[in-house]
Amino acid sequence: MPISWESEGLFLVRVYFFPQKTIRLMAVLGVTMLFVAGFVYCSYGKLLLATKVEEPIYQGNTGQKVVALAFNVDWGEEYLPDILKILAAEKAKASFFVTGKWANKHPELLKDIHEKGHCIGNHGYRHAHPNNLSAEGIAKEITGAEEIIARVTGEKPTLFAPPFGEFNSVVQRVVCEHGYKLIMWSLDTIDWQRPDPGTIVNRVVPRIHNDAIILVHPTQPTVEALPQILKELKKEGYRFVTVAEIIQGPPDQDQDKKQQEQR
Repeated sequence: MPISWESEGLFLVRVYFFPQKTIRLMAVLGVTMLFVAGFVYCSYGKLLLATKVEEPIYQGNTGQKVVALAFNVDWGEEYLPDILKILAAEKAKASFFVTGKWANKHPELLKDIHEKGHCIGNHGYRHAHPNNLSAEGIAKEITGAEEIIARVTGEKPTLFAPPFGEFNSVVQRVVCEHGYKLIMWSLDTIDWQRPDPGTIVNRVVPRIHNDAIILVHPTQPTVEALPQILKELKKEGYRFVTVAEIIQGPPDQDQDKKQQEQR
């Protein structure tokens, strides 16, 4: 119960006395709450922080007249040598997002693509539908492909293009947790349907824009359309760079000037 003192009517001091049993109970509760808070932080703190994810990237952010060809590769290896020759002839760089099972079957071709200066991205291991997988399943797809790509090229990929262009909040979180950026596209050739080459060209050239990411696949119509796409866009002043380069933001002005002089 409280005891009060009053001095000359100026102020009042009130002191409360609690039973010793109540004080012990409050101390135990305080210690318990601190213990629980510490346990929750240690067990789930990293997980809670990891839920912060980045949005998918649909195009670059350089503000320059650059574009990136993004080849998704799970088949079509018979067309890749011709594609590489065409790119080399036009001095164009591209990005190849490969599946782990494809890389496991064609390590020499993957190594050749990498040694020619093209960007290698992760396209999952089996080309499974990401939205149908658990977080553990998505992680397995990413790490399975990553292991093979890193072993063949000597470099860990940092860009992930989801099979079928599928993603949800779980996919975004897992991609972020594994240190990847989720790559989509702004122009789709739909070349996997194997339309005539002119259709592929018309799906790109009239719709081109700065920082475009162009989705392509290794098909025969793509091989036939690629030279015209490269030539026409170069005439318009576009340069072909990798996806890794196109998402790095505005280039350093001095470095850009040097590149212009070299060309």
